[in-house]
Amino acid sequence: MDYNSHRDALKMPEYGRHIQKMVQQAVEIEDKDERTKYTGHIIKVMGNLFPYLRDVAEFKQKLYDHLAIMSDFKLDIDSEFKLPTEEALDVAIEPLAYPQRNIKLRYYGGKVEDMINACCKIEDENARKQMANAIANQMKHSFLTWNKKVVVDDKIYKDLSLLSDGVLNYSENDFVLTEPNIQQTRQNQNQQGHRKHQNQNKKRKK
Repeated sequence: MDYNSHRDALKMPEYGRHIQKMVQQAVEIEDKDERTKYTGHIIKVMGNLFPYLRDVAEFKQKLYDHLAIMSDFKLDIDSEFKLPTEEALDVAIEPLAYPQRNIKLRYYGGKVEDMINACCKIEDENARKQMANAIANQMKHSFLTWNKKVVVDDKIYKDLSLLSDGVLNYSENDFVLTEPNIQQTRQNQNQQGHRKHQNQNKKRKK
């Protein structure tokens, strides 16, 4: 029996072994014009395998790139697209630099810290207090979103002071935090989950 495990590994498995054989046959064609014409037919077959990519920019160029790879860069044809060389593709990719940030209290998020830093720079005390009030309410909403328990307002005031290095040191005597409608949101989520579970059970019974 001729098993795939006994055959040569495919350069690009997504195109299948038949395309790979066609490419190998194209490389063996001696006449360049005939070889170019033959590879044109291969490109059409490759494109038919991915019809949803026909309108994607540079799609045909990618097909010719893949054709070159499958031929071990041995294919010499006249093409509207320049075939890549092995050296051109063998380039070390620079690692993508992800922003590294040490967030003290992650459930509040980095944006809250940015707002707190901006608030600390406000010189007018009344304006700073109003912004701190808005930030504290957002912090309370974020806390209840990521922590499934009730939070006392004193916790929010302390965290606001911690994140601002003591600059925004307020209490309930300065402003009162509003109650976010997070509990109602959770009830709605639970009800939706219960309905989904009931519908799944009905389908199974049918």
